[in-house]
Amino acid sequence: MVEQTFKRCTLKELRIERDDYVLDIYVPTRKVSEDSILFVNMIERYTEKEVTLAANEIERTDELILIQARIEKRQYEQLMSDNTFWDVYIISEQENDVDTEEDSDSEAPKITKFRVKSNQQYLELLYTHQKEIGKLWIPYATNKQNLSFKIKEPHIIARVEDAILDKNGILTLKGFAIDPLEKDVMLEKNLVLQDANHEFEKKYPVQTVERPDLAEQYGDGGKTYNFAGFTVQVNVIDLIERIDDKIRIKAYIEMPINGVPVLSSRLKYVIHHKPYAAQRYIKKVNQQKKRISLARTKKAKYLRLTVDDYSLIRSAKSLVRRKLIGFKKSKQIKKTYKLAFKIIGTLPAKKNVVMFESFLGKQYSDNPRAIYEYMKEHHPEFKLYWSIDKRFIHNFEGKDLIYINRFSIKWLFAMARARYWVTNSRMPLWIPKPKHTIYLQTWHGTPLKKLAADMDEVHMPGTTTSKYKRNFLKEASNWDYLISPNAYSTEIFRRAFQFEKEMLETGYPRNDVLYNENKKETIEAFKVKYGLPLDKKVILYAPTWRDNQFYGKGRYKFDLALDLTMLKERLGDEYIIVLRMHYLVAENFDLTPYTGFAYDFSNHEDIRELYLVADLLITDYSSVFFDYANLKRPMIFFVYDIDDYRDNLRGFYFDFEENAPGPLVKTTEQVIEEIRKLESNGFTLSETFNAFYNKFCYLESGHSSQKVVDRVFRGRKDI
Repeated sequence: MVEQTFKRCTLKELRIERDDYVLDIYVPTRKVSEDSILFVNMIERYTEKEVTLAANEIERTDELILIQARIEKRQYEQLMSDNTFWDVYIISEQENDVDTEEDSDSEAPKITKFRVKSNQQYLELLYTHQKEIGKLWIPYATNKQNLSFKIKEPHIIARVEDAILDKNGILTLKGFAIDPLEKDVMLEKNLVLQDANHEFEKKYPVQTVERPDLAEQYGDGGKTYNFAGFTVQVNVIDLIERIDDKIRIKAYIEMPINGVPVLSSRLKYVIHHKPYAAQRYIKKVNQQKKRISLARTKKAKYLRLTVDDYSLIRSAKSLVRRKLIGFKKSKQIKKTYKLAFKIIGTLPAKKNVVMFESFLGKQYSDNPRAIYEYMKEHHPEFKLYWSIDKRFIHNFEGKDLIYINRFSIKWLFAMARARYWVTNSRMPLWIPKPKHTIYLQTWHGTPLKKLAADMDEVHMPGTTTSKYKRNFLKEASNWDYLISPNAYSTEIFRRAFQFEKEMLETGYPRNDVLYNENKKETIEAFKVKYGLPLDKKVILYAPTWRDNQFYGKGRYKFDLALDLTMLKERLGDEYIIVLRMHYLVAENFDLTPYTGFAYDFSNHEDIRELYLVADLLITDYSSVFFDYANLKRPMIFFVYDIDDYRDNLRGFYFDFEENAPGPLVKTTEQVIEEIRKLESNGFTLSETFNAFYNKFCYLESGHSSQKVVDRVFRGRKDI
């Protein structure tokens, strides 16, 4: 037993023995009782599925218990059918003492769970490859240094271990990079530097260095790493001569995989020496002072080179701003802010004040906008305010409305004393709803995909299935009114949100405009306003997001499976296509090759205008088709991944494939075929569409906003 002590359960060593993984883990004696039984559990991060491993006690002292567990080859191979993440925990099970029959309900053992920290440097190098399914089983340490395993497609494993930027602007990097499928072959490697927008890229050949130290520590399973090391130098002054403004440069290693150049993931910077400090120099380049900074990102530990124009005054302001942001984000400030909200919430309500918010303060849109515009026109006795995320202030400027920055001091007083809240998405859980506040939840769609308590599994980053449901239902318990567009939605909302208060079955206020403004002159005015041609038909492509495709918490990605090149070649003379991506998707699409044919309206403030100008909707599982159906125009469902989406991600409330109000297709070629069919029959709608319209759109008439306002703000019960 080593003499050092640990405050947490910590991995001593992970190794491979006869293709099995052996884990030696230190458990602090004080964390468990003397009669506890210890297990090692692997828990899948998003589904919470568990694999329990027997743990054998190897040694025990007053300070530490050393246990050993084994992940057999057959066990992890059974888990490798999908790309998943498995987190490692110590489970302590302690039997409860039961003295009387009255205590019989307490016989269940007391279970305590502890996360396992990693104390080993390059766990990724202990990967195994399952050739039959083409996947890697990779141990790794998370950003918080917790032990986990991930199942991934084969990819380059690379790290920077030493990074030096000298005063002459010479950057020297040392590290290693391997192709897990070609461990012992000398492959040509390049260092690739790119900016965040991929507008800038430079490549530098690297020198190969043998790494016997890696083989000694991580050579289990015959891995030698003879050609894993690299070193490279970059003259940063030459690199930045053409840079006019600030640029953040990311680093990658490029290697040929099966003869094709492939980039590694962004290079992480592993620090062996402490204390760590960023390296910064001020250099004069082309008569302009430039600040060159070499650092690693705070959370993910990526290597980052930053170059920007230098000003002493601007630098001082930036330093003060960073200190203030850090102060505002501290836990103590959050607690103080929450307490202040509670105290202010005890003051008398401002009975005519209404706070509106749409999609977390990012948009002036959707049901809250429709209700706001109706109240502004018909009920001037109310004071109407918008809660906004200041990063999206451009969506609210010039709209003749009053907005308040979310989480500012002014917002704190306005929210805590407002009589009414109107929003279409959840409020942060930490916000305590005052007793005097009436909370109108408008929601933002007719449910096709399973919601909240109805979801079997949650694949979103930063949460688990049980935590997601618990937080969702806790927030939903604050709602006083919930808008429903039809009886079908009412039944689902009641169950999925466990909502027991008043349901407003009125139709959606946001759809009023589809009845009141569906006029030729209005549509042409929108086209002129947004620079769309008047002589071509408009296709609106509005897909949803995928829960399991993400960069990180709250940052989802989307792969554009629709072939715009084919669409432009085959339809470009008669049509244009407008892209409207879900607000959670973080992509910025480069549509330069499709100028005049494809238009990105993903950041457009309100999709209602796009509905009106569109002659045809292409979507997938997005609830937009329920709204678009109000216009009685054709729809095509591009569902290239329907099997995975239906069976593995969210599941559907009804037989979507049988009852969708339009054809389902899986390829761009089939999309084009369906458009040609529509042309041949004069865009006539099917009987399936009419049945769909009668079930889901029967409440819509252009008066939903009025009905909601009459009930919530005027107290009428005869809506």
